[in-house]
Amino acid sequence: MATLMVQGTTSDAGKSTLVTALCRWLRRQNVTVAPFKPQNMALNSAVTADGGEIGRAQAVQAQACGLAPHTDMNPVLLKPNSDTGAQVIIHGQAVGNMNALRYHGYKATAMRAVLESHARLNAAYQVVVVEGAGSPAEINLRAGDIANMGFAEAVDCPVILVADINRGGVFAHLVGTLALLSEREQARVKGFVINRFRGDLALLQPGLDWLEAHTGKLVLGVLPYLSEFHLEAEDAVDSRQPAKEGELLRVVVPVLPRISNHTDFDPLRLHPQVALSFIRPGEAVPPADLIILPGSKSVRADLTRLRDSGWEEAITRHLRYGGKVLGICGGLQMLGTRIADPLGIEGPAGNSQGLGWLALETTLAAEKQLRNVQGRLLFDDAPVRGYEIHAGVSEGPDLARPALWLTPGRGDGAVSADGQVMGTYVHGLFEEPEACAAVLRWAGLEGATQLDYDALRERDIERLADLVEQHMDTARLRDLCAGEP
Repeated sequence: MATLMVQGTTSDAGKSTLVTALCRWLRRQNVTVAPFKPQNMALNSAVTADGGEIGRAQAVQAQACGLAPHTDMNPVLLKPNSDTGAQVIIHGQAVGNMNALRYHGYKATAMRAVLESHARLNAAYQVVVVEGAGSPAEINLRAGDIANMGFAEAVDCPVILVADINRGGVFAHLVGTLALLSEREQARVKGFVINRFRGDLALLQPGLDWLEAHTGKLVLGVLPYLSEFHLEAEDAVDSRQPAKEGELLRVVVPVLPRISNHTDFDPLRLHPQVALSFIRPGEAVPPADLIILPGSKSVRADLTRLRDSGWEEAITRHLRYGGKVLGICGGLQMLGTRIADPLGIEGPAGNSQGLGWLALETTLAAEKQLRNVQGRLLFDDAPVRGYEIHAGVSEGPDLARPALWLTPGRGDGAVSADGQVMGTYVHGLFEEPEACAAVLRWAGLEGATQLDYDALRERDIERLADLVEQHMDTARLRDLCAGEP
């Protein structure tokens, strides 16, 4: 059994993309393959088949492998709830909040979880393709590293180093990163991949020749820039949209400091009849047909920021003129009358007054709700599937008018008496074509078409595998995946 690791010169260099591409490429050749990320720091997450929580990028990589997501694919997940602290999730379950210094002391325990998960995957699949985190050249994080070379050394696996040429300085990124590694780690790097190249490859070739001569490492491939390409973001908010024409439904989403699972909005961003705007702190709230309050890792703190940014007045005005408001997970909690955090789950213990557009109160509890769900929208009877990730338990009279009815027989969320405000705990609401179209009609879009989001995601995973076939040294890749030096 073989393990191959992809590390990057920077964050967003293309590690997630390359791992996804390699996973689908190997699956095409009937190789049993699984993705693995030892440690992930992200607020976009997914619920696994075994009832845990992992980074959303690993769930997409599992799809590329033809597998259901499993907690072993991302044994350590860090979900930031402040600039200096995060919730630590081990094997899919939260073990507590830690600041950076405390987590540094916890790394030995986390490493044991990492190695246990890798061993199980390594025993079950022919190849495990591993994604690093950030850069292996972050000197301040080298001690006790479990995410990059520390892991590669522990399991003795080869490494591919990827860099993004689109941001500039690609040769400096590659050579500089290599120079900051130890001799043993440098020897572990078997080749380079240059990502997101635009232009004539012949003009780049002298640089590639120099790079190979200077470092003694092969350039395993130069991957071209893909236009209108979509792969769910690991953490950063993706606001790119394809060109759209005709009458569009205006949807506005505030970008909260601890916004979570904003991949919920990817189907809207890609929908041909929706103009989606992410509004950041300090920006004016534009006219909209639908305002969506997103999930949050720190609901009370983000609610305060929302108020400070003028959103309460903007939503009041929006509703007065007949607009619709939807809250998802933390957004649902904000729409209620009160949010209580007596145990200090997401920050200092205390209570916050909600926005008050739904008659419900939420109490944050120690046990997080993690489940994949399916059901139907009650106002349209459209099928729904998605997942729940929340610590809050909500109670109140508006819950007697649920937005969804979930199998095996429970209501979810709430709808206001006038039908203008709706909330749900279900993430992934817009991925089901009929449910997405139904919500858009509720928001005022006549003749809403159905967007097959799953088909779009599958199409672009296939495009990535095509790039491996067309632009990478597949013979050398096969050797690395076979465990050959």
